Amino acid sequence: MVRGRRRWVRYGVGGVAVAVLGVGVAGWVVYVKLDGNITRDDAAAAELARYAKERPTSLVKDAQNILLIGSDSRAGDGNAEYGRDSGTERSDTAILLHLAAGRGSATAVSLPRDLMVQVPACLRGDGKRAGPMFAMFNYAFQTGGSACTIRTVEKLTGVRIDHHVVVDFSGFKDVVDAVDGVEVCLREPIDDKAAKLRLPAGKVTLDGEQALGYVRARKSLGDGSDTDRMERQQRFLGALVNKVQSNDVLLNPVKLYPVLDAATSSLTTDPDLASLRGLYELVRGLRDIPTEHVQFLTVPRESYVYNANRDQLVEPEAEKLFERLRTDMPVAVSQELPTKSDSSGSPKSGDHGPYRPPGGTPAAYGAVSPAPPAPTFPGNTAAEDGCG
Repeated sequence: MVRGRRRWVRYGVGGVAVAVLGVGVAGWVVYVKLDGNITRDDAAAAELARYAKERPTSLVKDAQNILLIGSDSRAGDGNAEYGRDSGTERSDTAILLHLAAGRGSATAVSLPRDLMVQVPACLRGDGKRAGPMFAMFNYAFQTGGSACTIRTVEKLTGVRIDHHVVVDFSGFKDVVDAVDGVEVCLREPIDDKAAKLRLPAGKVTLDGEQALGYVRARKSLGDGSDTDRMERQQRFLGALVNKVQSNDVLLNPVKLYPVLDAATSSLTTDPDLASLRGLYELVRGLRDIPTEHVQFLTVPRESYVYNANRDQLVEPEAEKLFERLRTDMPVAVSQELPTKSDSSGSPKSGDHGPYRPPGGTPAAYGAVSPAPPAPTFPGNTAAEDGCG
């Protein structure tokens, strides 16, 4: 009997070992698959290294700036249906995402594709170099891909781009479908033939195809401007963040795998991010940020003086925003125009200054100037997805 019990114990231990080994192998297979999904942007890394001396330096340790680029490429599975391939890619969407040191907040700044900017000399896809040009912002991606776009953004903002991520139409759809759709609130019905979008007013859960049409539609929604479209994209991203956090996706392997598979299959990133480990290190610092501290805004802009269909920066407001991103200082957003500063975050006179007791001076009373409040820009947070 003792010998029989020992034999069953050995079988039991062996069975557990096999089971553990099986789980380990399965986990490794999943890891290798997801890790291999991501495309490394080695060409961009080489081009950026060529211009390393002219790039801005990072001013705050642990703060991160990631450039998110939505490509309108028709290449790849499922993308051809969105139009004929013209042979060039354009940046349909560009967002500068600033992650504060300590990961207490995240600020996403949309950059209009029609913004008039100085595009530096860039390496084209055919191996030739295009000269510098004053052109629309999306010309940079069309001419020299992600490296040219990064250098354009760095020259425009003075912000060092630490990482970049390029995602295409198909990948965006797959991520939305992987979280079982995203709920938005529509003030009025939508019937847009070009976007293949027909939706009722009120709360609507968009699947991937509908979400893509919703964030890309331009002529039939709002005032038809690119600014209005960017604001719609920001509200949608806020709702997506809410969905991911409320569904415990990041903590549930069953829910997390399809999201990771969809996301990684559509990503092209810098080499440091082009692995599950790199992405995990990035996402780990984001999962605990309260939704009210995940902010979305558009860079202060106005119609270009020589062409109303183009944009230009509003100064000095845009530079104030860029300076705060460079130095990791707080930025506030509000759906309502602030009362003590104008709509672009420029403080009014008398907003702040040294405290002066009656009849005295700061020096005489040992008073110090209070820290000026963070400038407020028009925008919204992930907690304000419009369906509250």
